[in-house]
Parts: sequence; structure tokens; C-alpha cells
Amino acid sequence: MSNKLIAGNWKMNLSVADSRKLAKRVEDATTKHADKVEVVVAPSTIALTEVSKELKSGKTKVGVQNIYFVDEGAYTGEVSAVQAQEFVDYAIVGHSERRQLFNESNEDVARKVAACLRSDITPILCVGETGYERDHGETTQVINDQLATCLTMLVASDMEHIVIAYEPIWAIGTGKNADSKAVASAADTIQKTVKEMFGEKASDGVRILYGGSVKADTAKSYLSLDNIDGLLVGGASLSDHEFVAIVEHAADGE
Repeated sequence: MSNKLIAGNWKMNLSVADSRKLAKRVEDATTKHADKVEVVVAPSTIALTEVSKELKSGKTKVGVQNIYFVDEGAYTGEVSAVQAQEFVDYAIVGHSERRQLFNESNEDVARKVAACLRSDITPILCVGETGYERDHGETTQVINDQLATCLTMLVASDMEHIVIAYEPIWAIGTGKNADSKAVASAADTIQKTVKEMFGEKASDGVRILYGGSVKADTAKSYLSLDNIDGLLVGGASLSDHEFVAIVEHAADGE
């Protein structure tokens, strides 16, 4: 996969009007890199329709931050992949904040991944360890366990439509970063697990991102890794200057 993927998760921030403005600024500044970098923005759910209208050219893709795993029904407050598919190309699933704050299990995430694929949405599946697990040398086991369950409803041919983001929980919103060696090791674990589950072709084709307090001045070290295909950016994606700088690093091959 030659093109890098840079995805911005805006989380529960910005009004609808501000979301449209930020999306437009990002697209205007990154369109020139469209042949080298795939750019995705994931606004809050209430802004999806307006942001998708703003980005109707398709040069910048739109993602949803979360979906429910049932297609329709009496699930107050939820949004299904079927409902979101008109507006988005990507969906973030299994984010550590969903797992920790809303008690999502690996089984829940597996059903969300399957729901995305049913609606032709590419899931960005997040996996990663806590600080305690890292300190006790459990990172590899945690990633293996998460993937073994979260990908259990898929077949090998599905993997070309999956993105996996390694986001160590201890680095989310903390300003702390995993060092490049640790990220490369985690990405290697992801590839090996996918290979064991689905074969070498699936492993070679799966896209792997890093996410965890990524900023413009740290992006280069991750983008230069052979087994990292892009970045999942949190807080820094709320600044068009910071986010565009990250996209430019990806376009420069750094």
C-alpha cells in the first residue's frame, strides 16, 4: 500500500459550523497531496451530514467515530453502519475511550467490525495495551487477544478492507508517546497475528496505523517505519495547521 493514511479523530469537539470550516480548511490545504496521502476526518455524529456535504468532492474522506453493531431497531441514541454509510467511508471501532468509558468488549468490537463491512464501510480497528500491561510485558499478548476476538467474524478476503490502528491506551490524550521501536514491534505483532489467522497475503495487505498523542513534531518517526502505513491523530487534528503539517510529512515520505 503506497499511500499513507492520515485520519483525524475530532472526538466530542466543535460545533457543526466549526466542523464544516475545519473540514474545508483541511481539504483546501491537503488536496495537492491526494495522490500520495489519503486523508480522513471523523467529526462528531451531529456534524456528519454537513461535513460530508462540504467534502462532497471525495478528495478528503469522512469517518464516523463509532457505530452500533445492529443495523436497525429500538436502540435509543445509537447510530448504525447502515445509517452512516451514506455519509462516510470509514468508522473508528474499538477506540480505547469506547472500551474504557463505555465498557465495550472485544466481542462488541467484533460485531461492529462485521457491521461496517456489511455496509461497505472500512473499519479502523483500534487495539492496544494499558500502562500496567506494558510495564508487565503483556503488550504482545494483549494485542493477540484483542485481534483474535475482534477479527473472529471475518474471512481472509475481508482483511483488505480493514485498517488496524495500534493505539497504546497509556498514550491516548496524555501527551506521552510510544517510541518508534515499540511501535514497530507492535505492528510486527499485528502482522504476525493476522498471518496466523488469515494467511500471508492478508498479513501483507493489511494497513496498520499508529495513534497516541501524535503531533507534527513526532509524526516523522512513525511514518518512517516500514510497517506503519499512517497515523490516527486525536487532539492535533483539531488544529488545521498541525494536522496539515502531519499530512505533509506523510506526503514527503517521512
